[in-house]
Amino acid sequence: MLLVVAAFIVAFVLLLYMMSPLISPKPLKLNGTHVVVTGGSSGIGKSIAMECYRQGAFITLVARDESKLVQVKKEVEKCAINDNQVVLCISVDVSKDYRQVESVIKQCQEKLGPVDMLVNCPGTSFSGKFEEVEVERFRSLMEVNYLGSVYRRMGLIMFVSSQAGQIGLFGYTAYSPSKFALGGLAESLQMEMKPNNIYVMVENRTKPLETRLISETSGGTQPEQVAKTVVKDAVQGNFNISVGPDGYMLSALTCGMSPVTSISEGLQQVTAVQEWYYCPKTVCSCLTLVIVNSD
Repeated sequence: MLLVVAAFIVAFVLLLYMMSPLISPKPLKLNGTHVVVTGGSSGIGKSIAMECYRQGAFITLVARDESKLVQVKKEVEKCAINDNQVVLCISVDVSKDYRQVESVIKQCQEKLGPVDMLVNCPGTSFSGKFEEVEVERFRSLMEVNYLGSVYRRMGLIMFVSSQAGQIGLFGYTAYSPSKFALGGLAESLQMEMKPNNIYVMVENRTKPLETRLISETSGGTQPEQVAKTVVKDAVQGNFNISVGPDGYMLSALTCGMSPVTSISEGLQQVTAVQEWYYCPKTVCSCLTLVIVNSD
């Protein structure tokens, strides 16, 4: 009897695996495509641009700092796989004026053709307890992290978010709301347009002691490693993109009504219920450690 049940389970899993490609989006081949990366002058945006360039894409880098763009352009060009590839740099603040952003998109399309993939990577992180954060900081984070992505709409769109946009984190009362808004935008836009991809990352910068202790239970990831995962999953059409086991479990647990891009992914999300016990216990243990250390 057990053998029959085991055989049935194996057959069912194999059937799901074989059917999965039927509901998955058609992969995008980057060779010869035009990829626009906002926030491409540093960090993950820069690494994503380099990874796409290694796969033969034409790149438009958009950021505020013109001097950084010039330097990054040289670094990206070193990743070329053929002599026809081009890197275009445009300096603009994507969080301020939609007309400016629209002008930038028209400009880059005139030079490199229609945009096949848009990577929304502008953003800034700030951590601090609610009572310590100035009101102006809330406004500026919302402008850059949320409105900076609202102002761009086309083709295959990738939103670079954060785990702080999936669950509230201690010390991120200003940062988390801007990323939660971005997640809501992506899920809503997905229903109206083509699949949008959200990449979940861990920010490990200056933080209050409590936040830093919580972060250390997960650990950050280098931009280069993040970029490889992001690009790989994005071209496959995956909606939720995560890095590492913690990122995957959190993404599965907080998927909500976001689209499932494969049958196997849907089953994996169902099994992620155990994560409900993980986060609260981690927070409590870290806060207990803070109290003990303060004594």
